[in-house]
Amino acid sequence: MMPLFWFFALMIYSFYSKYKTKIQIFALTLLYICSNAFIIDEIGRWWEKYPVPVITQTYEYGIVLGGIGRIDPTEKRIEFTSSADRLLKAIELYHQHKIKKIIITGGSGSVLHPEDKEAAYIYQYLKNINIPDSNIIIENESKNTYENAVFTRKIFDSLHIPKKNVVLITSAYHLRRSVAIFEKQGFENIIPYPAERTSGPRKFELDHCLLPHPEAMMTLYKYIHEWVGYIIYKIKGYA
Repeated sequence: MMPLFWFFALMIYSFYSKYKTKIQIFALTLLYICSNAFIIDEIGRWWEKYPVPVITQTYEYGIVLGGIGRIDPTEKRIEFTSSADRLLKAIELYHQHKIKKIIITGGSGSVLHPEDKEAAYIYQYLKNINIPDSNIIIENESKNTYENAVFTRKIFDSLHIPKKNVVLITSAYHLRRSVAIFEKQGFENIIPYPAERTSGPRKFELDHCLLPHPEAMMTLYKYIHEWVGYIIYKIKGYA
């Protein structure tokens, strides 16, 4: 799904086509559009529809979706990626007394090391920064967003916790699909809390509007990944 793959596929195909020049022009145009920061920002403003909410009360639970780091097999610790902003937002809400407990949902995405559960490492990290373990709940079996919601629902059901009025914290581009999935699992009155926003304020600077940016292409890839996932989950009835 990477736009760069589309470009190379078209360029290779052009050498076997009688429309070589037209296909190459189309490929270059596509590459330019997919790497134009202004265009990608406009797409982001449409897709990332949830603003940061103004929370004026205290909620019992903040749910943080996993996929925020890699497990270092030698050091046996988590190395955070840019998606760690999800966790940082949760920690901030916790210290502001906007949420009382942090729920971490995320298992292992590794085929070779299924024993490395992401939520377990995040749990240890939160304890290391002096968040009491009584205020941390982990779910470490899920491998995707659908399972995040399913296994979190099972935790709520086992503890007889009402599935409503929870703060759902994940990346802004991921919120649309996540909210739909959690609602499908019976959660009500979800407060969507975006992290890792990829679309910034609208800018009309020369380099932003005209020059290609590799970061813009990576951002577009995230959107495409979400669009495909959203459609597949809709077809499967997950969202």
